[in-house]
Amino acid sequence: MVVVELADNIRPGGQTVDLRGAGRAVVERMGLLDEMRDRSLEQRGVAWVKADGRRRAEMPVEAFHGNGVVSLLEILRGDLADVLYRATASDVEYRFGARITELIQDDNGVAATLSDGTTMRAELVVGADGPHSVVRRLVFGPEEEFAVPLGGYHAWFTAPDTVGLDGWYLMYQAPGGLNASMRPSHDPAIAKAGLAFRSDPLHYDRGDIGAQRDLLAARFAGAGWHCDALLDATRQADDFYFDAFTQVHMDGWSSGRVALVGDAGYCASPLSGMGTSLALVGAYVLAGELGQGADIPAALDRYETVMRPYVDRCQKLPNGIDGYVPKSASDIRMTALVMKYMQRWPFRPFAERKWFTTAEAVRLPDYPAARFSTRRA
Repeated sequence: MVVVELADNIRPGGQTVDLRGAGRAVVERMGLLDEMRDRSLEQRGVAWVKADGRRRAEMPVEAFHGNGVVSLLEILRGDLADVLYRATASDVEYRFGARITELIQDDNGVAATLSDGTTMRAELVVGADGPHSVVRRLVFGPEEEFAVPLGGYHAWFTAPDTVGLDGWYLMYQAPGGLNASMRPSHDPAIAKAGLAFRSDPLHYDRGDIGAQRDLLAARFAGAGWHCDALLDATRQADDFYFDAFTQVHMDGWSSGRVALVGDAGYCASPLSGMGTSLALVGAYVLAGELGQGADIPAALDRYETVMRPYVDRCQKLPNGIDGYVPKSASDIRMTALVMKYMQRWPFRPFAERKWFTTAEAVRLPDYPAARFSTRRA
């Protein structure tokens, strides 16, 4: 097996991702749950705050059995990647600093050309290269055919903790469809920050980071809370990332000997909180079906059969973008009230059914060949 990765190495840091439900079960079956726990962040919950810092509502990490806005197992994206890399490095060839530029299929496999000029041949190519997938574009068509914009944009970056988070994920919402957030990292002086805003589709250069920072500065000028400090941090952050809130909808995730996994095939957007679990479950199911001994086309068909209901469930956002970036002051107050009272009787059971059961919405097949401990034996 060969993994082709555009970055020069496993990138440290990154934003916080959560492992919940079926995604957590996959990690456990791989024998990596304890290591993930060792790398996890200590978080107390999420709080919605006013411009002066007073709290409108709180949701502790224990809410909804650890499947609330903040889950019981949250980990930095770089730590997650490092754990997976260390667990597989002795069995997998990693080709860093390269990307696929051409794919040519025939009846027996795929010929792949890489950006470094080398070529390789494989029985199967799996594109796990995110919502802007090159593999998807080469085989299935342009991104515009599959991307579904949700009506907003977001930026993630590292910033100084100017608040004193003390383990809390703080979220500030301002009229006009603005959201600024800060959450803990391993270093108590550092926060993982975000800025998001509502917008119709924008035409911008994805490679022009300076223009993206200017766009945020124009949107958040005078927004209050710690937004000025966060805007300053965007100018210094070397991990700044800007993108649209988008989902990827496809009728099928395979074509011949090429398949898609995770955001490349079924991005649910950061608003879902399910991106990492979807990717892990998808990879587990695909590997498990391939390991069953059936031919590749049959395994790909079964992969889609198992995953489709789970993907459909994860891509259903009860409030769309509204709960994250409310439009008006009254909408902001209503969002806080909903988050506050959904944790109480008689609203809690309804909230659990509607919002917080998605993480468990797939019955994972047991694939002995996909268990890490079995392969190591």
